[in-house]
Amino acid sequence: MLLEKALEGAKSQGAKTKLIHLYDLNYKGCISCFACKEKGGKSYGKCVVADDLKPIFKTIEGADALIFGSPIYLGSVTGEMRSFLERLVFQYLTYTEPPGSLFNKQVKTGFIYTMGVTDELMKHLGYSHFMSLISMFLTRTFGYSESLCCFDTFQFEDYSKYVAPRFDPESKARRRKEVFPQDCHKAFEMGQRLARV
Repeated sequence: MLLEKALEGAKSQGAKTKLIHLYDLNYKGCISCFACKEKGGKSYGKCVVADDLKPIFKTIEGADALIFGSPIYLGSVTGEMRSFLERLVFQYLTYTEPPGSLFNKQVKTGFIYTMGVTDELMKHLGYSHFMSLISMFLTRTFGYSESLCCFDTFQFEDYSKYVAPRFDPESKARRRKEVFPQDCHKAFEMGQRLARV
């Protein structure tokens, strides 16, 4: 929902948008073949693996902005997102000093994170460390990155159907009603910002 709001924001600025669901694709993470780093190689700066990500990377090369989104599972992004980022970013990173990027232009990137924990617990658990790493790699590769974190998310329509006594269903429902619309507005604004030239 938040990604859709971000795309609505981008469309409000005249952008053409495309939503890609990683779970619909068949791919794996980086296999460290280093074909993208081989001197004079025909795949220098390009991932050589031929799977469902190949056309996605082609689409990305034509994009002016990228917005990623993932829930936090076990303290990090989903496995699919992690594998996608490995494949996307590594092909463009150079082993130079200082490290550089082979991506053909600068594009704005944004990342929307959702999580069942509060802001305070996120800080206590150190989630901001891996988010900073992702932001650093996106900035290094594409030139710019910003993030939006949505906390204490509403996970179930009916909490009585699940064993989850650590959560207060009324508090979660109230937050969904009062805070989630603000998160949607922030996502919309992110889409607007990233779509502006």
